[in-house]
Amino acid sequence: MESTRIVKNVGSLFAKKWLCRQVLGRNLSVSAAARGKALTVRDALNTAIDEEMERDERVFVMGEEVAQYDGAYKITRGLWKKYGDKRVIDTPITEMGFAGIATGAAFAGLRPICEFMTFNFSMQAIDHIINSAAKTFYMSAGAVNVPIVFRGPNGAASGVAAQHSQCFGAWYAHCPGLKVISPYSSEDCRGLLKAAIRDPDPVVFLENEILYGLPFEVSDEVLSKDFVLPIGKAKVERAGNHVTLIAHSRAVQTSLEAAKELSGSGIDAEVINLRTLRPLDMDTILTSLAKTHHIVMVEQGWPTAGIGAEISARISESNAFFQLDAPILRVSGADIPMPYAKTLEGASIPQAQDVVRAVKTMLNQK
Repeated sequence: MESTRIVKNVGSLFAKKWLCRQVLGRNLSVSAAARGKALTVRDALNTAIDEEMERDERVFVMGEEVAQYDGAYKITRGLWKKYGDKRVIDTPITEMGFAGIATGAAFAGLRPICEFMTFNFSMQAIDHIINSAAKTFYMSAGAVNVPIVFRGPNGAASGVAAQHSQCFGAWYAHCPGLKVISPYSSEDCRGLLKAAIRDPDPVVFLENEILYGLPFEVSDEVLSKDFVLPIGKAKVERAGNHVTLIAHSRAVQTSLEAAKELSGSGIDAEVINLRTLRPLDMDTILTSLAKTHHIVMVEQGWPTAGIGAEISARISESNAFFQLDAPILRVSGADIPMPYAKTLEGASIPQAQDVVRAVKTMLNQK
């Protein structure tokens, strides 16, 4: 066969993918087989949930289409068949209803994972997230823990316009009683979701739809069932000496692309992946500031009262302010509802060239 000859003679990853499409009629990933330790964000989340459900029978999942359909984005793939109706529960389209049920279950000692098909829909349930889940430990004088995870895709996706493209990082990070996680890589997602499920307090876990299919190289340690990352600890994704780029979620990818481009101009950028938005890891940020003396915040959310604004305020209110050689710059999403048109959508989200332009402006380079 012609397709077999191509694979035999060329042996490339592209040819293998082409053959899969020709024979099976669909686009299958063979990256894991080819490289051995590649893990997509989707599989990182799926395996984390699976292993925590296996580890603790109090853990269960509920949300729209999470069971028989395997989840809208296939994060819960295979879990219903493995654990059954009692632990993987399909709900009606009523975020307020199932978020309330999940929070009540957490009051009673269970460990629910409440999936929103998109965090835009969490606005229907925000009363339970804030007034029920986030405040009960305080209002009960520490007598009632609320071990619940609210998770799902957050922020801009592609072509879903104003009502489905908001970043809720700053919204939920504003609220005491919540822990807010905004992961980037497969390592982040696997280690931090496990930590969130085990945590005694409510955690808002903000994923990104565009990153679900992205594979990342991971170590054997990350693949271990015992792998857990600490909540509230950032990661330096790329070391540098001239400027610090601070980002979370998909904006980390943008920052890394910008850092690579800046290196061609002799600018050595450090990239910090926040991982957690509440609590913020200011120690890592201030350590980097003491080295580079320049900070550019990169986020896809709106600028007003955003994560970048919060970090800027904390620096300006501390002695770390005197480490700055230039004002902090923010590269954020445009301060408008997300347009539907593809060209306008791209212009509304920070791109690598926007970060490069901001850095060069800060450093007085052309």
